Amino acid sequence: MGTLYYGDSRFAIPVEDRTLAHLKVVIINKLRRGESFTFSWAKSRSEGHGRSTVWIAPSLPLHFDFDGSKSPSLNRRWLEELSLVASSGSGLVILDEPAEAPEATA
Repeated sequence: MGTLYYGDSRFAIPVEDRTLAHLKVVIINKLRRGESFTFSWAKSRSEGHGRSTVWIAPSLPLHFDFDGSKSPSLNRRWLEELSLVASSGSGLVILDEPAEAPEATA
């Protein structure tokens, strides 16, 4: 289980390592373009259920902390779906990982 630390106060958002690796790519790409957006997630049972949302902006510090030492392979389809939802009015939310699209053959 990894952690996304948000802001100077280092507010901790627990996220599975594989999911966090995908979120990192999407978040960094949006911030690189100077885009701000919301990120929402469901709280765990230990956190009292419910949902939380934070505003992600280039001026706010983020820290991605992974428990595992190896980077997972990335699912291109999942990255595309997360990027689309991040650009929508609802902002970035964690979606279930889809099966990878089969490679096109010529």
